[in-house]
Amino acid sequence: MQPLGERIVVQREESETTTAGGIVLPDSAKEKPARGTVVALGTGKLLDDGSRADFQLAAGDRVLFSSYAGETVEVDDTEYLLMREDDVLAVIE
Repeated sequence: MQPLGERIVVQREESETTTAGGIVLPDSAKEKPARGTVVALGTGKLLDDGSRADFQLAAGDRVLFSSYAGETVEVDDTEYLLMREDDVLAVIE
């Protein structure tokens, strides 16, 4: 999948299935994690002069994002998030 413009594709990390105390969580109690790995980048934001801005992210970066960021898309039974680079809050090092 190749995003357009300033959009990126992120694969969300798997959520924890057990708590620190060893309690197994059912699917209904799991929160979707707000972190993932950048899979693909668009062409960059179109600037007023017609050029494209470079991304601050790169494919493979682990990132934190808002829990309401992006649109969920499923491709080949894998769930991805399609979001703008601005929706990313931080890069996890």
